[in-house]
Amino acid sequence: MAPRCWRWWHWSAWRRTRPPPAGSTPSFRQQFSTQEQPPQICVVGSGPAGFYTAQHLLKHHPRAHVDIYEKQLVPFGLVRFGVAPDHPEVKNVINTFTQTARLDRCAFRGNVVVGRDVAVSELRAAYHAVVLSYGAEDHQALEIPGEELPGVFSARAFVGWYNGLPENRELAPDLSCDTAVILGQGNVALDVARILLTPPEHLEVTLLLCQKTDITEAALGVLRQSRVKTVWIVGRRGPMQVAFTIKELREMIQLPGTRPILDPADFLGLQDRIKEVPRQRKRLTELLLRTATEKPGVEEAARQALASRTWGLRFFRSPQRVLPSPDGRRVAGIRLAVTRLEGVGEAARAAPTGDTEDLPCGLVLSSVGYKSRPIDPSVPFDPKLGVIPNMEGRVIDVPGLYCSGWVKRGPKGVIATTMTDSFLTGQMLMQDLKAGLLPSGPRPGFAAIEALLSSRGVRPVSFSDWEKLDAEEVSRGKGAGKPREKLLDPQEMLRLLGR
Repeated sequence: MAPRCWRWWHWSAWRRTRPPPAGSTPSFRQQFSTQEQPPQICVVGSGPAGFYTAQHLLKHHPRAHVDIYEKQLVPFGLVRFGVAPDHPEVKNVINTFTQTARLDRCAFRGNVVVGRDVAVSELRAAYHAVVLSYGAEDHQALEIPGEELPGVFSARAFVGWYNGLPENRELAPDLSCDTAVILGQGNVALDVARILLTPPEHLEVTLLLCQKTDITEAALGVLRQSRVKTVWIVGRRGPMQVAFTIKELREMIQLPGTRPILDPADFLGLQDRIKEVPRQRKRLTELLLRTATEKPGVEEAARQALASRTWGLRFFRSPQRVLPSPDGRRVAGIRLAVTRLEGVGEAARAAPTGDTEDLPCGLVLSSVGYKSRPIDPSVPFDPKLGVIPNMEGRVIDVPGLYCSGWVKRGPKGVIATTMTDSFLTGQMLMQDLKAGLLPSGPRPGFAAIEALLSSRGVRPVSFSDWEKLDAEEVSRGKGAGKPREKLLDPQEMLRLLGR
């Protein structure tokens, strides 16, 4: 049950924002007055959640001003650093975000680490409302022996490496091994497997002819030398519990130069069980079932016969220990506990059977989930769930503080899910503003924060600064037939801006 003070605040918000009785006139406080102080609102994080929240607030209040704070020098969060480089259509949302950032009532404040350069309490004192939308910046640890061995990486860091995230630019994965193991069966796991297995000549063709990918040249150089021929994608549960979507599965099945390996025994009895599941899950499972049990057609069989690389889904396996090489200097395999399902459907849990198997490999990538971090001691945080405790985006016990995106609901869903979630947080904030539950007097907004940052030696980066860096990236990419060549070094970025 929510604490008493929060219940009162939430009830008060509902009471003041419920529709007026028929025939009555809404009170002045329920209207946006042209005479009142324009709301100064701050959003922390410039990924999809941050930009969609800002977009909603700017659209639904004609005078609101929104400042978007970002720790990176560049905007767009996981759209830039998380979306697979061979999925450029997903990145088109950047065009919409750019339109929002260019509005007179919106300002991007990059190169500012909230919680270090400025406290959340200082933001709350300067703005009428603060929205935390900083996402899930960490990964779930495996918490098994050997996890620290060279050759074991989080999928998040690996994705950041090939997508040009500055903090991962020196990851230097060794791809000289024959076999890689990815732990987890979500879309990120399939993205990573696809990047590892795409033949180098196809990467070259994609770059030079189709101009589809903005993968970094540094990552391309390593992938060209890769000797990885087999990728196992391991999950604790079964085919009906995989977290990837049918689009990503089709891409893997059709990946040039590769063939899938699935054990038909994992699919026994599945045909009857999928009849009652939701349509989306049914279609996905049927595709898995056909791939595992049906003989491919002549054309597909010929294609698979020429394949030099393989990928497979290993079900009912849970990581137990990373196995070291004889000299103990790097990973040589992984010990998997064999599991069985307890329960049915997507809620089924994996329980160990007591059996184990060792899977030789030279690379282990952990893709078992993203994780949010606490941003500031003054902000409530649930370390178990990895979210800020909230009710529909209102941070519990902290009136005027809100959250949206993965830090609000956990790291799940696609960009469209984040859009809907962020709009809901924006609606709650607008309701509270109309109801008079936010400070009514003037707030200095960025003017106060700028003075604080200046006194601490922090110089924010503006959106026009980003557009200069954007132009430089596009210019560098043209020579290689790429849409851009990402800048990786923050110090180089600052030099280009004359800092």
